[in-house]
Amino acid sequence: METPDATAVLLTPPQAADFLSLSPRWLELKRYHGDGPPFIRISARCVRYRLADLEAWVGERVRFSTSDTGERGT
Repeated sequence: METPDATAVLLTPPQAADFLSLSPRWLELKRYHGDGPPFIRISARCVRYRLADLEAWVGERVRFSTSDTGERGT
């Protein structure tokens, strides 16, 4: 059996929270405010996260100092 690639792996909110070392409640609040990782709404009560989206979201938050805002000038 083939291993699915990261774009095909869907995680439940508790699994995604565990992957990020955060609480499911934190993810819920971020979904509400719109500033968390991308998610997929399968139905009104069914939310999933793609592993690849979580990895990309984490990668976008890499900083090199506490004053680094992440905005790079050109």
